[in-house]
Amino acid sequence: MNAPQSSQELHYRIGVPALGHFPGHHRSSRGDSGFEFRGHASLLDAPDPRRLDLHASLRDPFGSWIVRVYSQRKAIPVVMVADLSASMGFAGTRRKLDVLADFVDSLAWSAWRTGDSFGFVGCDSTVREDVLLPLTRARGMGDALARTLRSLRLQGRSARALSMAHRYLGRQRSLVFLVSDFHLPLSEVEDTVASMAHHDLVPVVLWDPLEFGPSTRRGLVQVTDPETGVTRLLWWRPALREKWLAAQQQRRDALLRIFQVNRVKPLFIEGAFDADAVTRHFHS
Repeated sequence: MNAPQSSQELHYRIGVPALGHFPGHHRSSRGDSGFEFRGHASLLDAPDPRRLDLHASLRDPFGSWIVRVYSQRKAIPVVMVADLSASMGFAGTRRKLDVLADFVDSLAWSAWRTGDSFGFVGCDSTVREDVLLPLTRARGMGDALARTLRSLRLQGRSARALSMAHRYLGRQRSLVFLVSDFHLPLSEVEDTVASMAHHDLVPVVLWDPLEFGPSTRRGLVQVTDPETGVTRLLWWRPALREKWLAAQQQRRDALLRIFQVNRVKPLFIEGAFDADAVTRHFHS
């Protein structure tokens, strides 16, 4: 079955054995009725004579009966935790909210194709109940959620609730995509990332090429803070442009330090969503 033309399929993986209860795509160390060879064990520890390995038994120095041990592939929960504060409404080369919606559509479809469950937690100053999606294996939920996100009104002045999103993730280890422009205070970034240490976390930084000021235009420009709505007039000149670009680089470096300390690998999306770029993130 092929994906709808509007959905781009991406491929992800986790770095540790899956601990789920449902059969799926990901390697696991559980499920003796599986078909993936894991190793050998004594018949006393794994009492299944159907899997007796005579060659391994003959080689055993203690004369024990040895059986082959197999494992099943398991499904995992895949959750997107998204910043829905006002700055995510920024429209440059593309509106950030549309990029987020494209990502949701692609990730939900890919999770369904893989046999994983998908959930969504949207945050501004509070966790937004109107877009909260508990883990589900239902087909088509991502498309419906993406349409809702595209028409969403973003009014939150902060993304403070991101640090509370871990309460909605459950106890089972999940693959979590934390999607934001990360314009919140660095202390909140640290708290949010640390709160999800139990999970396989992928911070996704959504930036736009025009976000840090026009690249070539000179003269008087109107600049609006997307979080507060405060508008200022600035005389745009090369020196000011260089200052803004330096601020962008400083912000990137600060975020990279936080991610490195917490041993997570970030993904930067600067412009349109590209499913292949997400796939490369997991295979590079």
